[in-house]
Amino acid sequence: MERGEQYRNPTEVQMSQLVLPCQTNHRGELSIGQLLKWIDTTACLSAERHAGCPCVTASVDDIYFEHTISVGQVVNIKAKVNRAFNSSMEVGIQVSYEDLCSGKQWNVCRAYATFVAQGKATGKMKLKPLAPQTEEEKMEYSIAAERRRMRLAHTDTLKYLLTNSTMPTERENGDCNTVVPAEKTRVESVELVLPPHANHQGNTFGGQIMAWMENVATIAASRLCHAHPTLKTIEMFHFRGPSQVGDRLLLKAIVNNAFKNSMEVGVCVEAYRQEMEVSRRHINSAFMTFVVLDQEGQPSAIPMVKPEAGDGERRYREASARKKIRLDRKYITSCEQTKVPLSVPWDQTNKVYLSYNNVSALKTLVAKTNWVLATEIDKVRMYTLEEDKYLSFRIEMTVCADATQAFFLLSDLRQRHEWDRHYASAELVQQVDEDDMIYHVLSQTVSQENKPQDFVILASRRKPCDEGDPYVIAFRSVTLPTRPPNPEYTREETMCSGFCIWQETAELTKVSYYNQAAPGYLAYVTTNITGLSSDFYVTFKACERFLQKNKDEITVGLQNL
Repeated sequence: MERGEQYRNPTEVQMSQLVLPCQTNHRGELSIGQLLKWIDTTACLSAERHAGCPCVTASVDDIYFEHTISVGQVVNIKAKVNRAFNSSMEVGIQVSYEDLCSGKQWNVCRAYATFVAQGKATGKMKLKPLAPQTEEEKMEYSIAAERRRMRLAHTDTLKYLLTNSTMPTERENGDCNTVVPAEKTRVESVELVLPPHANHQGNTFGGQIMAWMENVATIAASRLCHAHPTLKTIEMFHFRGPSQVGDRLLLKAIVNNAFKNSMEVGVCVEAYRQEMEVSRRHINSAFMTFVVLDQEGQPSAIPMVKPEAGDGERRYREASARKKIRLDRKYITSCEQTKVPLSVPWDQTNKVYLSYNNVSALKTLVAKTNWVLATEIDKVRMYTLEEDKYLSFRIEMTVCADATQAFFLLSDLRQRHEWDRHYASAELVQQVDEDDMIYHVLSQTVSQENKPQDFVILASRRKPCDEGDPYVIAFRSVTLPTRPPNPEYTREETMCSGFCIWQETAELTKVSYYNQAAPGYLAYVTTNITGLSSDFYVTFKACERFLQKNKDEITVGLQNL
């Protein structure tokens, strides 16, 4: 890159489209189906720019539409590859629109799509790794592994909720007494895949399929409310197989459930080659949430739905479960870290999203580039970072220990009192899974109420996903019904802290500890920087001795966690 030339991600693709009347609905607003086609095209071009070969859409995460776009306005779409795995890659998409008369711009949505590279001979091909350069790229690169983990766990979360939780059977809609049988909202439509609908491989564009799905879903929603609904959310979904030019696509849609101000429509797409063909290929299923807006733009009441017996009742219950998952996921993972409450109630249905938030918050902190070296004492370095009302610390040292051993030792909070004088004890309250544990921690620090502090902490740990990735151990406060506040202690909360551990050589490991503290958190944060660095130095020298002492004494139980 030439001196003075502004850096641009090599996979970045931009598209700008002027919204024409033929692309809008009766209200003069851009069809979401058309927007989905543009999103998929832009993301696919970005994926192919990195892969150097044709790519196909594998899945799309939840999309929340914040604004509608009117005729005459300009849609701006920016897509770039966040991370490449083996044969798949995550593409991040940002959609905004601008008013050409006023010059103002608004965000419409942010989306994440997974694309698979298609080799000529062997099908899938191995992708070259991505080298993030900027702070934002490093953050997205790191968190992409967490989003991938969350996608893989989505089905299990839904199954657990349906099996182990009592879903509400009583309608929450108290303002509308109209009951509509679900079968009256059923829509069935067929589309013939023509060359303009396909890519250069002859496969149907994922965006085109999504546009057709949005069309039949809108019709189904309209049959329930007898109005023109607005699409607000598209649930995370996967493409199960390709379709080609000449295929017939059968699209089926039905309202699965209606809530007070919204309704979920399920859409299924099947492909077949000939009209007399009996067997059909399942291409995709998706779930879309619609609302009906009044003249002031506020959601109106929705009629109730009477589900069909059998599969209809199953879809009805699943829609309620998906709504809870969607709200949990949006509440926990879509907010900025500073807007998420410090201590979120933990349960089995939101454990994946709390773990995601825990690790991604730490990875976001690690990716920051404006750390300032405050002090260095005997090769223990302390950095600080001031942003808004938050003060963050990074303590860094190199130890003669194996990274894997350090990872197992530091992730067990029951041993932390051996090197951290601020810890009195830690009890393992719940082993959530292999990578997540909940601890009840008693602190040596005394609160302003002259009582010892205690914490309920979720510890989430991750092994490296690729070469060069660190071992990660993240901590955050959660609320647990089995550990309510005790009057003998002052219940405190930690917002974001944890370790990142890199294996630098065969014998040396770099250990970095991060702590993001709001004003008043941790008594020793309020001391001057010299006293603070001295305190951290003593603590982390004790940590180094602990690691060296125990590097060959990891118990079998700890290794198997």
